[in-house]
Amino acid sequence: MPIGVAHAELIAVLAAVTDEDARIMTVRTGEALPSGSFEMGHRTLQSGLREWIQEQTAHPVGYLEQLYTFADRDRQNEILGGRTISISYLGLVREHPAPGWHSWYEYFPWEDHRKGKPPVFDALVDRLRRWEATDAARQQNRKRRIAFTFGLDGAAWNEDLALQRYELLYEAGLVGEAGATVAENPGRRMFADHRRILATGIARLRAKIKYRPVVFELMPESFTLLQLQRSVEALAGLTLHKPNFRRLIDQQQLIEETGEMASETGGRPAKLFRYRHAVLEERALSGSKLPLSRA
Repeated sequence: MPIGVAHAELIAVLAAVTDEDARIMTVRTGEALPSGSFEMGHRTLQSGLREWIQEQTAHPVGYLEQLYTFADRDRQNEILGGRTISISYLGLVREHPAPGWHSWYEYFPWEDHRKGKPPVFDALVDRLRRWEATDAARQQNRKRRIAFTFGLDGAAWNEDLALQRYELLYEAGLVGEAGATVAENPGRRMFADHRRILATGIARLRAKIKYRPVVFELMPESFTLLQLQRSVEALAGLTLHKPNFRRLIDQQQLIEETGEMASETGGRPAKLFRYRHAVLEERALSGSKLPLSRA
């Protein structure tokens, strides 16, 4: 005999890159991601989510892919005594003026390494080290996890581990959702587990730009090579090696010149490029990628 019912929810991680910043669409003044119930009138999961996004943000949505389904029994939700299954999607858009856009580094300030180690990094690591020592039986395991996820003790920083870092900080009680104060961690908290879902989207996108040319969903129709590099850097939270980036972009043959020029701030006029739509299908199948050769 079934006990209780589960409520199905659709939730969107809508990402954009604007002015060299990775940004995310939110509702409730930045506290939540766009979401709503999956209703009988929705033709499909995706069409239902598009309706909710339109209603809550009025922002157009192009590229969408299913991200992950969250159904843990202990998840926070708004249904007293009930259970919510959240089906999340990752959407890539070009930002239109709207009040809900925020930098995703407001929520994850330890993830932005473009100007070196972020100011919050060492303090968080110190607190993780203190947490590590609070359980002698698990201390070695915790030590290895901290080193692996935060690139310490000889391990390299891996930008793809955004979700694992958030979950480790949650387990250590070092995020707002787990009781941490702003002084302990300035990363902005979100409603329920929306920040965990956002971390899942960031990790997916950071990994995917290495093997699929999805970053062009975020670019304007024409762009300079520097704008393209800065966009990839904004997503990865890293600074890339300029000559290597341009050589690998050239090898991929994903873009072509438009024949027009643009003036980049403080520099010479630069060539404008556009994505070669004709190669979209064949490249998607063969695994085109954008390089992440670090500086």
